[in-house]
Formats: sequence, structure tokens, C-alpha cells
Amino acid sequence: MYLFLRRGCLLLPVLAAAVRLAAGEVPPGPPAPGLRPFSTDRPDQTESPFTLDAGHWQVESDLLVETHDHDRSGGSDVRTTDLSFGTLNVKFGLTSRMDLQFIINPYERSQEDDRLARTTTQVAGLGDIATRLKVNLWGNDGGPTAFAIMPFIKWPLPSSGIRNGHTEGGVIFILGGELPAGWSAAAMTEVDFVRTDTNRRSIEWINSVSFSRDLTARWGGYLELYTVMSDAPGYKWQGQFDAGLTYAVSDNTQVDFGCNFGITESAPDYQPFVGLSLRF
Repeated sequence: MYLFLRRGCLLLPVLAAAVRLAAGEVPPGPPAPGLRPFSTDRPDQTESPFTLDAGHWQVESDLLVETHDHDRSGGSDVRTTDLSFGTLNVKFGLTSRMDLQFIINPYERSQEDDRLARTTTQVAGLGDIATRLKVNLWGNDGGPTAFAIMPFIKWPLPSSGIRNGHTEGGVIFILGGELPAGWSAAAMTEVDFVRTDTNRRSIEWINSVSFSRDLTARWGGYLELYTVMSDAPGYKWQGQFDAGLTYAVSDNTQVDFGCNFGITESAPDYQPFVGLSLRF
């Protein structure tokens, strides 16, 4: 956590600019007439069922994410720290019910410290690039529920210490709905076709549910349960409990921060993050 906070200081100029916008020192630009309310696929891991308005761009970024895990299984003592900096989800609205997304991980670093062997290994570089197409089937412009389907494909970039070099993909199904007392919920089921470390084809199932609520005119919060299962031999299901806050700087700008906590031994221990979303 200390390393995350230290590196997070690099983001202070960005966050300071956001505060200046909120305070009115830099007038925020209102959305064009007829735009739907600002909706993002972050910061929770459950995607949104809503698409971006046609002809508009939206950028959602993990400014900084650190994933920490301490593996003591089988008598081992291995600490792993993964850093992801500046991950981007660049969206473009194709139609009133469809948007195209490009996810780019410009820099990832993974460090493994084996305390028994007294060794440290580190790999770093460009991460994966993926393309997604979100199609909203209903609820984009109002109603008690909304539903979307989002197929995606990961590009087969050359393999490295960060990338496995294979084409992978899947499809995501997202259902959102309104709840009493100002709460809303979203549930997601995702099927991924992936390659394991032994180059075996495998299927992963991701299921999650997220509950969110506006706390003030600008602040919002969410709680989430996120799970991953696989048919790979020896795979142990992973579960996380997530929580975070969002701050609406303007109708087109949002900052967020939070942390994902592992609730099973196989999941990462904790994963703090800071993010920013902009609509143009």
C-alpha cells in the first residue's frame, strides 16, 4: 500500500486539476443537448449495460493500479506485486445502441519475491490490446432495467513476460436495474476463451454483481462481489469484495478510487486503484 500511495503522488496534478474544475476555476463544459447521463464501465469490475452516444468519444483510464498477493500455499512464501499504469479504454459511439471500444495496457510490471529461495524476478512492458463491441438491447434511454451484450477479442501480440502471444476472446452479458431507496444494481456474466500457462485451451466464467448509489450531487459509491472460475485442471475459484467512490467533476468528467479485496486464498490479497473518465 505504501508503494501505491508513493506512486499516487505523481497523479496529484491531475487530481488537482479536477478539483479546480469542480470549484469552478476552470468552467466545465456541459454535454451537448440530448446526451444521455454520463455512464462508465469503471470503476467497478462489473460492466455497464449503457452505450456511448453516437458520434462521441469517451476515455476511461486506470491511472494507477497495484495488485498485491502473498502466496503461502504448499509451504511457499512468495510475494507478487503487479503494477499497471495508464490503462485506457477508448470508446466511440457508433449508433444510439452500439459503441466500439479499444483497451490498451501501455505499461505493466510484475515483480515476484521468493523469500525461501531469496530470489527476485521482474518483467515489464506493453500489456495486451483488446477490442470490444457493446450492443444495448434495451434500456439505453430509460426504463427500470437495461441489458447489453459485449463480445470482445484480445489481439495476438508477440509473446513476452507480460503477454502470452495468443488470440483470446469471449462475450459479456450485462443486466442493470433500479432498486428502492436510490440504489441501482448491475449483474454480469462473462465467458472467456483463454490459454493457460501450459498452452492449454480453457474456459473461464466470470460472474459479478455491483450495487451503487449517489451519496451527494457529485459523490457516488459502490459495493461489489466478483468471482472467477475455470475448467483448467487444478484451478481454484477466485472471489473478491470490491468497494469504491466516484466524484463527478462535471457532466463529462469523473474521477474514482477504491480497492478490490481477495476473499479466497487464490485471489489477489488487495488491489488499490485510481481512475479518470472523460467524455468528448
